[in-house]
Amino acid sequence: MTTDNPAAALETTFAPGVATVWLNRPDVRNAFDDEVIAELTQTFESLGQRDDLRAIVLAARGKAFCAGANLNWMRRMAGYSREQNLADAGRLARMLQVLSDCPVPTIARIQGDVYAGGMGLVAACDMAVAAEGAGFCLSETRIGLIPATIGPYVVRAMGRRAAQRYLLTAERFDAAEAHRLGLVHTVVAADGLDAAVDGLVQALRAAGPQAVRACKRLLRDVADRPVDDALIARTVEGIAEIRASDEGRAGVSAFLAKQAPPWLP
Repeated sequence: MTTDNPAAALETTFAPGVATVWLNRPDVRNAFDDEVIAELTQTFESLGQRDDLRAIVLAARGKAFCAGANLNWMRRMAGYSREQNLADAGRLARMLQVLSDCPVPTIARIQGDVYAGGMGLVAACDMAVAAEGAGFCLSETRIGLIPATIGPYVVRAMGRRAAQRYLLTAERFDAAEAHRLGLVHTVVAADGLDAAVDGLVQALRAAGPQAVRACKRLLRDVADRPVDDALIARTVEGIAEIRASDEGRAGVSAFLAKQAPPWLP
């Protein structure tokens, strides 16, 4: 395993086929500011371009996963003009979009509490695994704000009906409720967290790497879209392209021959 710049607000570690991006400010409960937002954007843009990665894990050091916005950053924002607020919010929205659209599958490893903007990080990941003791809260309305930039990802992850409650009330809910709502896929004891994340990583490693990336594009194309002629044509094109690809041909041939596909070690 190798480590990239451990002194930074983010720490990225590498194992074969996997990058783990650690939020690395435990002293402020991994709350983010404009610096962390810029680093996350750059990191996921860079990692998303790597053909050797099969998964990216978003994790955090310390007791909390992410407490949302850093208080010092919030103090600075209190004096921003409307134009400055627009630019600042735009950078946060861009970071979430880069995370959501990353070509490499992403897994949130949630070891502790997730508040406000941290909920956007979890919701923007493809998969999420939480420790039993983790708590969740969309806390913005408590301080007179709204979860605007994270809203599309949170509503997509937990559904509109649940969002209507938790976005409006800012109630805290536990990991079991987050699982019931679909915000997280698996809840495990704290000492089983890494094993659960590794199980997802191994499942991704067993799948065709180009097929997985194509599936991410397919999900983006078909989610919440009417099943009309245009969508049907897009899905027909998608399966035809993957069938004709080198990976698709090799995978089907291996399956028919009862052999391991070429992307497995």
